[in-house]
Amino acid sequence: MTQDFIIYLAREALLVALMLAGPPLLFGLLVGVAESILQATTQIQEQTLTFVPRIIAVFLAIFLFGSFMLNAIVQFTQNLFGSLPEIIR
Repeated sequence: MTQDFIIYLAREALLVALMLAGPPLLFGLLVGVAESILQATTQIQEQTLTFVPRIIAVFLAIFLFGSFMLNAIVQFTQNLFGSLPEIIR
């Protein structure tokens, strides 16, 4: 196992982690910004009001992008297990 392979594996793992975390975080961010603008314009400063729409947005993102996320992690895992003979050498 060479340093190049370890760097490649770490890079791929980070890219998969970003692809998995990206859609829910982006949906949560967009809803959070929209809520902040709405609260600033209406001057409603209720803290508990902010959590429910963000949670719904994250679940919606997981529902919409779940198959993509599952395929990405399965593909990464298959590539990792497929390269085990090279790692063991």
